[in-house]
Amino acid sequence: MEDTARGNVIIEDRIKLTVTGVIDVDSFDNENIILITELGMLIVAGENFRINKLNVDVGEIVIEGEIDALTYKDNYGSRNKGGFLSKMFK
Repeated sequence: MEDTARGNVIIEDRIKLTVTGVIDVDSFDNENIILITELGMLIVAGENFRINKLNVDVGEIVIEGEIDALTYKDNYGSRNKGGFLSKMFK
């Protein structure tokens, strides 16, 4: 069976991050952003983060700030857990 999960991560000069395949934003602050993606949980660490673009229809987010690290965690629960966006649109 072929895996249909998709996602791209593009870092420009360690200050701009574009991620596709985003399902939800689990949490967000100035130093950490936790994204639920089709490929697992993605933790973005750094400083002075701001979300410049969020398109939930196509699953894309653009983040700017000082990017220090990206970490993927596999098998992060289900889509029904409810993250930042789910709570915001209840």
